[in-house]
Amino acid sequence: MKLNERSLAFYATCDSPADNSGFLYKRGERHTAYHRRWFVLKGNMLFYFEERESREPVGVIVLEGCNVELCESAEDFAFAIRFGGTKSRTYVLAAESQAAMESWVKSLSRASFDYMRLVVRELEKQLEEMRRGLAGDCRGSWKSLGLERSPERLPALPAILPKENGCAVWNNALGVDQPPDTSGCGGHNDEGNPRPPPLPPRRRVSNGSASTAPEVPSTFCRLHERYSREVARLRQEWLEKQRGARP
Repeated sequence: MKLNERSLAFYATCDSPADNSGFLYKRGERHTAYHRRWFVLKGNMLFYFEERESREPVGVIVLEGCNVELCESAEDFAFAIRFGGTKSRTYVLAAESQAAMESWVKSLSRASFDYMRLVVRELEKQLEEMRRGLAGDCRGSWKSLGLERSPERLPALPAILPKENGCAVWNNALGVDQPPDTSGCGGHNDEGNPRPPPLPPRRRVSNGSASTAPEVPSTFCRLHERYSREVARLRQEWLEKQRGARP
């Protein structure tokens, strides 16, 4: 893997938040002596410095394809970062306390993209299960309210709703009972088309000006008001049952 030293040094010392940081004892590759180094974990990269105030890291460990495990060592609270392959290096580190060792082992084990991929898959699975459960609860709630209607109970509507004065009206739909025509101009004309509705009557007010008669609520408005009252009543009954079921 080819890494840009200048970019890595900037990333290691920039103000971006670190996943973990602190002093660890690192065993040398050629000599088994331990050296105290300042470690900073950012993402899947573990940087180590000679001192906490150092401006550039001494090295970096890319935490991909590795295992973090406890190991036996002359130093207490030791753990190792092992990579697959016969020629791969094993990094042996030691913390200053049991709590620090457990914190480092946990954060290093979760730093790789493989671990993040597993976490994302598990979260997606849990989200899908929650969506299915929520959909089932919604269907159960509608059934308990008695608002679920089968397709055969719904009135069949024509493909193109008939229109009056250029506007579609619901009371002309097929299967809906029509009120008796008392206007004297109902029915169809000679060509078989429905006659337009009569104009509303005009009345005189006290000042002599003409005024139109009050509008009569449409069939849709009446149906909307009727079913809204029914829904409100059913919802109130359901809430009372829920309150009564609680201990």
